[in-house]
Amino acid sequence: MLPDPFRRISLFRRSRLRSQGLVLIALVAVVVALLPVLGTRGGGAAAEDHGTHPPRPHHAAAPASTMEPTAPVLSRAGWTAGASDEETAQADNRAANVLDGKADTLWHSRWSGSAAPLPHSLVIDMHRTEVVSALLYQPRTDSPNGRIGEYAIHLSTDGQNWGAAVAGGTLADDTTTKTLSFAARGTRYVRLTAASEAGNRGPWSSAAEIRLLGDPGLPASVVDLPTTGWTADASDEETAQADNRAAGILDGDADTFWHSRWSGSAAPLPHSVTIDMHRTQTVSALTYQPRKSGANGRIGAYSVATSLDGVSFGSPVASGVWKDDDTVKSTTFTRPVPARFVRLTATTEAGNRGPWSSAAEVRLSGPADPSVSGSWDRVTGFPLVPVATAVLPNNKLLAWSAYAIDRFGGSNGYTQTAIMDLGTGQVTQRRVDNTGHDMFCPGIALLPDGRVLVTGGSNASRASIYDPRTDTWSATGEMNIPRGYQAMTLLSNGDAFVLGGSWSGARGDKDGEVWSPATGKWRRLPGVPAKGTMTADPAGPYRADNHQWLHATSRGRVLQLGPSKQLNWIDTTGNGTVTPAGTRADSPDAMNGNAVSYDIGKLLTLGGATAYENANATRRAYTVDLGDGTRPVSKRTGDMAYARSFGNSVVMPDGKVAVFGGQSYPVPFSDATSVMTPEIWDPATGAFTKMASMAVPRNYHSVANLLPDGRIFSGGGGLCGDCATNHSDGAVFTPPYLLNPDGSRKPRPALTSTPPARVANGAVLPVTTDKPVTAFSLVRAGAATHSVDNDQRRVPLTFRQTGSTSYELTVPGDPGVALPGTYMLFALDAAGVPSVAKMITIG
Repeated sequence: MLPDPFRRISLFRRSRLRSQGLVLIALVAVVVALLPVLGTRGGGAAAEDHGTHPPRPHHAAAPASTMEPTAPVLSRAGWTAGASDEETAQADNRAANVLDGKADTLWHSRWSGSAAPLPHSLVIDMHRTEVVSALLYQPRTDSPNGRIGEYAIHLSTDGQNWGAAVAGGTLADDTTTKTLSFAARGTRYVRLTAASEAGNRGPWSSAAEIRLLGDPGLPASVVDLPTTGWTADASDEETAQADNRAAGILDGDADTFWHSRWSGSAAPLPHSVTIDMHRTQTVSALTYQPRKSGANGRIGAYSVATSLDGVSFGSPVASGVWKDDDTVKSTTFTRPVPARFVRLTATTEAGNRGPWSSAAEVRLSGPADPSVSGSWDRVTGFPLVPVATAVLPNNKLLAWSAYAIDRFGGSNGYTQTAIMDLGTGQVTQRRVDNTGHDMFCPGIALLPDGRVLVTGGSNASRASIYDPRTDTWSATGEMNIPRGYQAMTLLSNGDAFVLGGSWSGARGDKDGEVWSPATGKWRRLPGVPAKGTMTADPAGPYRADNHQWLHATSRGRVLQLGPSKQLNWIDTTGNGTVTPAGTRADSPDAMNGNAVSYDIGKLLTLGGATAYENANATRRAYTVDLGDGTRPVSKRTGDMAYARSFGNSVVMPDGKVAVFGGQSYPVPFSDATSVMTPEIWDPATGAFTKMASMAVPRNYHSVANLLPDGRIFSGGGGLCGDCATNHSDGAVFTPPYLLNPDGSRKPRPALTSTPPARVANGAVLPVTTDKPVTAFSLVRAGAATHSVDNDQRRVPLTFRQTGSTSYELTVPGDPGVALPGTYMLFALDAAGVPSVAKMITIG
């Protein structure tokens, strides 16, 4: 069993009080925390430079499996590099240096005489077609000059036609090697373009080394092809002593499998299975599931070839070596190909146990139809791992990590933050020192005026507020109870409620508190103990009171509807009370699942596991109807196609719910058992539909948010220091309701009037549109972390049509329905296509 990194952190906290030897470490941590005050290289807003700081005393170790990238590092034999410009007059700063394996040689843009202006670009020519999924950029170490800031990556098969960027964003101004991920694709040329210098020190760009990662086994922007009518045969199969026919790979039963002939005289390697789809389809990836009953026959080295006639197969479209384990594996083709027949050939047995090959299931995938499965934008790099995010009223996305951009630990008193401009895509970074608050693993609530309240985490009693109007952070009153992993929600009266959070501070007794915006202070709720709201996690309160699902209703009441199977009504008036509200139908505890308010008084709960980690996740989903506010009614709805824990869910303007990422077997920091296929749940049918697959895993420490243009941001994951599972990036998913089959945008309605900045509960709001529409909805701006977003909720609006394109909308009078705060107002046409939202404040 893997060690629990957070348990190690907490045990260390307790033991250090008894260990005199750790006093020095504590003093070092204090000095480091004061460095911003005393002055740092490059100014107070400089990014964390891991080369100048000692390890933090509470830094947790990630599992060993996270230290190496899933995708192979491609051999650079035969590669060449060119550049838009390079320095050769006064230094040997040629582009070729990025491929020489020496970190002390570098490519640098021309700096002698008249420096070449930005942008600068490097082009890697592999002189062969390879599947590539990421670029590893190693900055120079002898000087900060030329570290790349804003960047873009383009791919080309011929060196002439580059198309749209597959990745872009902003890099941190430090010496760490950056993994710039993108959707895996076959290519020959890779171009890295630098649009800015990370520290804005000059018009320079540089790189010490460039490497590329190959096929990660995670095909992107594909959907599984339906297997109806397919058949399979093999070069040989075992039928004498077992029913191991080729047909077993298509029967949907992982307990049956194809096996090469093993009775009598075993058939020698290589072995192959061929799928006949009985129609020509475009195929771009293959997925292989090893047998469950034993290791023998796991495929090691493999190749995949295709054919239109079953006779001529040509050169392979994919090849590689799969690891010797029982996990599901995939391979991306060097190009999408039209095919009727697809042949998988095994040339070695993964463990060299014998001349055998086997497969439980084989599936094929093809490019997704955008109008059915949506599409993904390029991967956007962030200068940190976005562990927490909040949608702001000014069309920006706030993100933050911890004291560092890629790791956490200790109580350092500052936080790395970033803001993404949703209009331009530009990402900027800032270190927040003035609140004395390391905001890793916090509670979050969006306040009625659009400010963001962040509580606890690494600095367990602190509370901070971000004001998007002034782009400033400030401290507010500290909580009475130190917390981390706590849950928060705004109340109907504009106060904020917090509960749980034993990850920081003492374990257990994390009773409720309420913060008042009028006083900036917290009052305890002795009548709201956390004990009755906890799961039965074997780790006890440390894990059992984390990440609760809270839904605020009328008169200061809150429904706690998970992750415990027990539901509770919480009254926050006076000393507070807790009233049991039954169970979530037949659901067990569902830690690291989540709940989404998709309609007035109606919520959907998704996934989770009976324990925080190392327990199988569930595919189950439930609806919870608040009814008359006494005893909610829970029902099991359709199951997801994939079991998920650490996933994220987002309600869309039409009331459907999209779920992203997660693991079928949750392990913090790991990318194993990642679920790469999003799903959308339809309340009209109770069914989930699979969407286009993602390019990057989104598991522990990932986020998702609905954006004002109706698209969805999905990002983050990791934050484990020197590991390969830090995902300092995100991507925007465009749901099918916005797309035509060719990927072009559907015509969408537009709100042509400008609503008032603030609208009272119960008010009538006149609006106009550019064309007739059939529905309006409010979706509250969300704030996500650790799979939970208690802020988001959808409120469909009743309206009266007053003209061909003019309407009067009625805002719910109950602030427990339309909770105070920032909302996105959408208009939807008869086809369900939403407008770009207008941002308004309710209450």
